[in-house]
Amino acid sequence: MVLKTANGHTGKIHWTFINGHTLKTTMAKCFIQLQRSVTTPDPFGTSKDEMERLKEELKKWEERVEKAKKAKADLLHCKLSADEERVTAEKELAKLTDLQEKQHKDMIMSRDTHERQLYVLNQENAELKREIEKLQEDLAECSSVLLRDGQIKKKVAEMKMKFTHMEDMKDDYPDANTHCVFGVTTKIPFRLNQNHALLTFEDEEVAQRLIKMGKHTVNLDNKIADVRVKPFTLEMGIKFELHVTISGKKINVSEVPELCIPEDWMRDKLELNFYKSEQGGGGEVESVNYDKQSRKAVITFLRPGAADSFVRCTKYPFFVNGRCYRLSVSPHTNVHLEKFQLYCGISKKTILLKGIQETEDDEESVQDMIEIHFQKPSNSGGEIEKIKYVSKGITWVCFEEDT
Repeated sequence: MVLKTANGHTGKIHWTFINGHTLKTTMAKCFIQLQRSVTTPDPFGTSKDEMERLKEELKKWEERVEKAKKAKADLLHCKLSADEERVTAEKELAKLTDLQEKQHKDMIMSRDTHERQLYVLNQENAELKREIEKLQEDLAECSSVLLRDGQIKKKVAEMKMKFTHMEDMKDDYPDANTHCVFGVTTKIPFRLNQNHALLTFEDEEVAQRLIKMGKHTVNLDNKIADVRVKPFTLEMGIKFELHVTISGKKINVSEVPELCIPEDWMRDKLELNFYKSEQGGGGEVESVNYDKQSRKAVITFLRPGAADSFVRCTKYPFFVNGRCYRLSVSPHTNVHLEKFQLYCGISKKTILLKGIQETEDDEESVQDMIEIHFQKPSNSGGEIEKIKYVSKGITWVCFEEDT
């Protein structure tokens, strides 16, 4: 900008805009100089037009100063708003960071929980696979049994027969047979795996209440164990009536001596030997069914009740060729099954405990601690009839039908 002084000399004023404060200071100095030059009477006689032009120039600079002040105020306002937004953003970022850390921790805990649950499920799955394999083996065994005369032959566990009653022989039994009826119920085996326990309560309601609760915390020698209570289903049981008919006319004879005589002669000698009543009973013989290979025979008498005299006779003298042999004699029986039933083996008083952790205590001590826990009413328990815990390997437990 070129300014003309009162003495007619001209000069240049250089403006350097460094910041708002410098601009303001410099312009203020210029305005003061201009005002002085305008208001102070010019001793050199500056023209009126030149003065008007300087006034207009001053007015323009005043307007520019006002605009600069307004721009500065706007910038300050924007800066304050930006600072507030920055503080708010920092707070939001801190909240998001905390939330992210919490979510990360929750994710780790959830992953650990899922891994534990997956481990338990894998163990149960492996156990179920073993049970399925066993059931498939049993099914294959049942499928491979021979069918004969419409009856299914199957091996069953050794069992005790319970005598129920004798049936009277009426007109349908003219041979004076003895008919006995026995009740038979098989025991149902259950495989108890490692770290499992079976508890049978006196009260059915106690077992069902514990099953509904699902999980229980048991103190095993100051070691907390979370065990799971599960219901379980046994294999099918078998019930039937065994009808035994003891013939009043027939007897079984075994241990017949091997003699170098034809079979017909042996039949005749057996008939004659049992016909002689003075040798311990007998009577007129209707028929003799003799098998040389097995050395056995079935003697049938004509008179009903003739076989009764041989019931208590286990050895009977047999005279042939001047020698005396001893024959084994037994009643002739006819055995058949009636009222054959399959029943579902479900024990409503028994629960299965799974997930018992291994401890340094012996098996009997752990079993006692489990029994004490589930006997307390405060633990929703009750009186226990039987308990069985397995710490290593497997064992088999047999169930019987309640009578």
